[in-house]
Amino acid sequence: MRGIGAAARASGLSVSALRFYDGAGVLVPAVVDPATGYRRYTAEQIRAARLIAGLRRVGMPVAEIAQAVKDLSHPSSVRVRLDAHLTRLESGLADAKRELLRLHTLLDLEENLMTRVTVNAADLSAALHAVMFAGAGATDPIPAGVLVETGDDTVTFVATDRYRMAVASAPAVVEGSPARLFLPLALAGELAGPRSGTIALDLTTGLVTARAGDRVIEGRPIDMEFPDYQRLIKPGPRVRRITVAVDELRDLITSAPVIDRDGPLSVLSLDPSRALRAVGAGEWAADTDGHIALNREFLLQALDAGGPGQLVLELDGPFLPLTIRPVGAESHFSLLMPVRR
Repeated sequence: MRGIGAAARASGLSVSALRFYDGAGVLVPAVVDPATGYRRYTAEQIRAARLIAGLRRVGMPVAEIAQAVKDLSHPSSVRVRLDAHLTRLESGLADAKRELLRLHTLLDLEENLMTRVTVNAADLSAALHAVMFAGAGATDPIPAGVLVETGDDTVTFVATDRYRMAVASAPAVVEGSPARLFLPLALAGELAGPRSGTIALDLTTGLVTARAGDRVIEGRPIDMEFPDYQRLIKPGPRVRRITVAVDELRDLITSAPVIDRDGPLSVLSLDPSRALRAVGAGEWAADTDGHIALNREFLLQALDAGGPGQLVLELDGPFLPLTIRPVGAESHFSLLMPVRR
């Protein structure tokens, strides 16, 4: 048998490492002098120590090293563990390469003041189609367009013509600095075209580039500051909510009296029993506080953008916007400004 110093030289493990593996129960010496604490190792234990040294160098966890030592009399079992650890190392190396590549990309984006947004094409298309209608008729001082704004893991689109506004978000991978750009409506329409795969959007103050497979879309953002839409989307203290089926609401609007006031209007009322109804010009004039008058065409377009199913209407009196939210897709909503008498 060999002492601890000779065992260390023969195995490639240090004396302190041999003491550690003794304490961990991985390689307990054959003999320990009760008076001096001197450790002695057999030839078989030297073989085990050499295995430990190799496994330690490749980063195998102590628990697995202990199991490999127990299986040393069955080489095939040890080989299975070696192969499993090699697979983990290769997988970890691949993960490390991907992360390093991501960090290189992030540095490139920050160096070039660029933001990259990777988003599912179907999600992007749905979000853009949910808002573009609200900016289609915009004129000065806000031209027809769509705001794109990045969050930590979302991209949000907003459009308005001052009389209505639509907001929609989609989950996304966002790399680089936060971005807030106002896109021309035609460019937004091109981005809404692809519906399969993923789209990578590179956003800078001077250029927007989208890559969807082999297709590349480029355009320049509008050089203006988009209005602060956040202040409009916070519900007021008197907000009332009602859930209604889209088809029922559309039937209510199309069958109700139309008020002609610089264009057709629909007037909605929510009575104390929370029943939604449409009223005519006379009732609207008699009870302004209980009714909200809306551009009929804008209201129907908002229903179309909300899609099938059910909607949540948020009413906060006759002078504040009506909010329309699809049930199950609360990140998409429209606001319609009321028409005053």
